[in-house]
Amino acid sequence: MHSDTAAPVPTWDPQQYLRHAGHRARPFLDLLARLPEPPSAPARIADLGCGPGNVTALLAERWPDARVTGYDLSPEMLRRAEDEYAGPTPGGGSLGFRHGDLADWTPGETYDLIVSNAALQWVPGHPDSFARWIGGLRPGGTFAFQVPGNFDAPSHRLLAELCGSARWRERLGGHGAVRHAPVLDPGAYLDRLSGLGCAADVWETTYHQLLQGPDPVLDWVKGTALRPVLTALGDDRAAVEEFLAAYREVLREAYPAGPRGTVFPFRRIFAVARKEAPAC
Repeated sequence: MHSDTAAPVPTWDPQQYLRHAGHRARPFLDLLARLPEPPSAPARIADLGCGPGNVTALLAERWPDARVTGYDLSPEMLRRAEDEYAGPTPGGGSLGFRHGDLADWTPGETYDLIVSNAALQWVPGHPDSFARWIGGLRPGGTFAFQVPGNFDAPSHRLLAELCGSARWRERLGGHGAVRHAPVLDPGAYLDRLSGLGCAADVWETTYHQLLQGPDPVLDWVKGTALRPVLTALGDDRAAVEEFLAAYREVLREAYPAGPRGTVFPFRRIFAVARKEAPAC
């Protein structure tokens, strides 16, 4: 994740985030399936915005002799990742985690693969970092990421409207606008990456997820889009409960429960860029 001088850094809850671990990991598995083999072995791999480390561990499973490092800004996420996954890997490699702010992270060594899973949407201006990150790859190395592309979905639009309402505007105005501007259209990502001399593949997928349980969309966003709002409300439990009750009501109308669960469409944008020449 990244820091933001205009607002408090959201407090992340690894346990809440992992409540939907299967659905959250699926886009990364699809991205992982499209990654080419690293140009050297053992590979050096960085995971930017590693969160609780569960998908970083998948990189170590695919390349068990690699040195894999996950970077994240959240102490809560890093503690969970360290406790669950850090250490040597069966193939002679290693899996570790470090504090890192994606807003200014710079490769400190040469990497074979730099990957980011559902994190760059929190980093305004992240495309301006592509040249720096790609510059840290060895020739033949890969920069790959996936980001949410659902910022105009009811879940986010209704959150922004509620935060901007008369009841909450003074306290939460702007917190519900979950950073639509930083995420580019797929074509714009393709243009950026190709312009850096890379062989780029960019695509999008909308997953129609069937969520289970009471108010599952609210439970989903509690792990992501709601984090800045909950951080802003802090320990004011009465305000938290009032806000969640209002948000729950509009989400139930936007995402009605069916006999087999609640359908929650989620668009994702993917990119895989291979560095073909030192000039990239």
